Amino acid sequence: MSRLQSLIEPVIAIAQQAGDKIREIYLNGQYQQLTKTDNTPVTSADLAAHQLILQSLASLTPDLPILSEEDAEIPFADRCQWQQYWLIDPLDGTQEFIAGSGDFAVNIALIDHGVPVLGVIYAPMSEICYFAHRGGGAFKRHNGINLAIHSRKVQADQPLRIAVSRRQQRQRILERLSQQWRYDLIPYGSASLKSCMVAEGLADCYLRLGPTGEWDTGASQCIVAEAGGMIVDTCYQPLSYNERESLENPNYMVLGSQQLPWREILPPQP
Repeated sequence: MSRLQSLIEPVIAIAQQAGDKIREIYLNGQYQQLTKTDNTPVTSADLAAHQLILQSLASLTPDLPILSEEDAEIPFADRCQWQQYWLIDPLDGTQEFIAGSGDFAVNIALIDHGVPVLGVIYAPMSEICYFAHRGGGAFKRHNGINLAIHSRKVQADQPLRIAVSRRQQRQRILERLSQQWRYDLIPYGSASLKSCMVAEGLADCYLRLGPTGEWDTGASQCIVAEAGGMIVDTCYQPLSYNERESLENPNYMVLGSQQLPWREILPPQP
């Protein structure tokens, strides 16, 4: 068994434990809400999940450093030495957590030389887990059953399904899409869960315009790639990890079937 294979189940267990902690706080309704220096919200659920994941991963792989959204002030001069590291978003969809939609997730990725090679995304409220490692395919686990997932093969007469944020201006998305195709818009919550919709064929595309961090895409990039799709910036370049001082992503696109003419559907745009 490869190291990646041997890590999958322990990492799934860690994501589920963090998800259980988040769900407990969510259902209890007793949590603190703070504002970070970038004016984004953080809650005591984010911080509790962060601590649990940090301690568990440190025990699982004491040789690997960890970069979390809630502990990201690590200078690039230090980070650039890392060949492998864990990249985590303890609670992806904090605004959905606060709004009470239930559409949030735990993201854990392993990055190897700038490339996500293992990804686990766990949705606490549905208890669905998506996971993949490089070369092993992508899977969805629910009620203990694993189902291999793949991006959707679209028929010529079918509209494309576009996953969109509940809190994003949809007109901005529609303006980027070619008028030669028909579209169905599917609203959902956290960025990673919308990416998983593409991975399992429930959506064909998710276009993200606006600020995100590398922790928002690391796990989903591995899962989407193993399901036959890709995550790229709006010039069709792969997202990079830990290659610069800033940890902010560019605008990006999660694309399903690579048989579709994506450059016609979504023309490249700097």
